[in-house]
Amino acid sequence: MKTRVLILWVVASLLLAACGGGAATPEGAGAPAATTAPPEAAAPAATTAPPATGGEAPSVEITYMMWGAPEELDVWQKVVDDFQAANPSIKVKVDVSDWDSYWTKLNTLVAGGTPPDVFAMDAPLFLDWQSRGALLNLKPFIDKTPGFLDGFYPQTLKAYELPDGYYGLPRDFQTIVVFYNKDMFDAAKVPYPSTDWTYDDLRQVAKQLTLDTNGDGKIDQYGFYADLWDMELFWSEAIWAFGGDIISADHSKTLIGEPNARKAWEFIDGMLKDGSIPNPATQGEYGEDLFQSKVAAMAPIGHWAVPGYVGAGIKMGVAPMPVGPSGRATSVNSAGFVVSKDSKNAEAAFEFIKFALSEAGQKRLAELGFAVPVLQSVANSPSYLQQPGDLDQKLFLDALEYAHMKPVFRGYEEWASVVGDGLAPVWDGVEELGPTLDTVVQQADEVLAQNK
Repeated sequence: MKTRVLILWVVASLLLAACGGGAATPEGAGAPAATTAPPEAAAPAATTAPPATGGEAPSVEITYMMWGAPEELDVWQKVVDDFQAANPSIKVKVDVSDWDSYWTKLNTLVAGGTPPDVFAMDAPLFLDWQSRGALLNLKPFIDKTPGFLDGFYPQTLKAYELPDGYYGLPRDFQTIVVFYNKDMFDAAKVPYPSTDWTYDDLRQVAKQLTLDTNGDGKIDQYGFYADLWDMELFWSEAIWAFGGDIISADHSKTLIGEPNARKAWEFIDGMLKDGSIPNPATQGEYGEDLFQSKVAAMAPIGHWAVPGYVGAGIKMGVAPMPVGPSGRATSVNSAGFVVSKDSKNAEAAFEFIKFALSEAGQKRLAELGFAVPVLQSVANSPSYLQQPGDLDQKLFLDALEYAHMKPVFRGYEEWASVVGDGLAPVWDGVEELGPTLDTVVQQADEVLAQNK
C-alpha cells in the first residue's frame, strides 16, 4: 500500500506541474497518505452531505473534504446546517471518504487543478503539503479576528505554525492513553493500572494477563497490544519516557538509535520475546485491533477508538501512559483544517473553519466521541466531559501536561516507512534489534537529507 500511494503522489505531482498548478518540490515527494490511520470504520468514498434548504439562495459554494466513518457525516451535516443558517449566502458540500481513498482522491484533485476549498490534514504530513505550495497562509484571516486563537490548547497549534503564519489550524486532538479491559483484569484478579504505574509494572501486568484460557497450548489472550509500525501509539512514548528523542530540532538527524532510545527499544523487544505482546504475524490473525476483538487486555491508543470499543461492548477503563526512568510521556497529534491555495472562495472557506472552531461548532463535533475539542472551554464543558458511559474523559486532557507533539517534518511519510518497515523483521523475530536499528537510522537520515 505504501508503495502504491507513493507512486500516486509522484504521478499527481507530475500532473500538477503539467496543469500549471505548481510542481511538487522534491521535498514534498515523501508525502503520500499517512500509513497509520485511526481504526475507524470505512466510510463510502465521496459521501456528500446534502445542501441546507430554505433561506436566501447561496451565492458561494465551497467544498470540505475529509476522511472519516459514515456516522461522522451526520454530525458534520449538523455543523453545516448550523453554519448555513447563520451564513445563508454560503453553501457547503461535505465530501467524506475512507482513509486510503481520501488521500488518493485528494492528490488527484490537487494535481488536476480542482482542489477542495477546505480539506482535512493529518498534522505530521502538514509540512510536505505546505512545502509543495498547495496551502493558503491563513494569517491574514486570523489577523482580522483579534483573539481568535486565544482559547485553543497551545500544544495543538504548534504543528501548523510557521514563521510567516499558520497554513492550517487544528480541528481536534488526540493524546495517547492506555485502555484496559476490566473484565479481563477482574477474571485474573489483577488490580487495575494505577496513576503512578511504571513500565516495569506494565510488563509485569502484561505477563499476568497473557493466558491460554482454554488449555489448548496456544495463547489466546494477550496482556498488551500495540501497533509498532508507527511511532504514535507506543514506541515514541517509550523513547521519551526512557530519556530519548525521535528527531533533532532542526530535522536533520534521526535520534531513535541514541543510547536512551535504545533502552526503550530493548524494553519493547523484551516484551515481544516473553510473549506478552503478540508479534505482527500473530496480530494479523485477530484483525486490526486486538483490544476491540477482546483478545488483548490493554492497548495504548487515542480517543478515536472509543466509539468502536463502546460498540463492541467492552467494559473498559483508561490509565495514563506508564512512568519511565525519565518520567511520564505521551504523544499528542491532531487532525486539522487547511485551505487550498487555489481556492476561489478563500473568504468563505475561512468563515466555515471559523464556525467549526467556535464553541457552537466544537460542541457539535464533541457529539462524535472520536476526538477531543481544541477549544479549552468546550473540552472542559459537559459537551465533552459528560459523554455517555463512565470513561474518564478528563484523562485525555490531563495527558497534555506531559505530552510531546508527534513530530512534523518534511519527508515524514517516507521516513516513517523506513523505520516501520525496517524494524518489522525484529518484531517478527527474524532479525536482531541492534544491527537492524543501526541500518534503519542510517536510511532514515538519508531521507532527512533528501528533504532538507
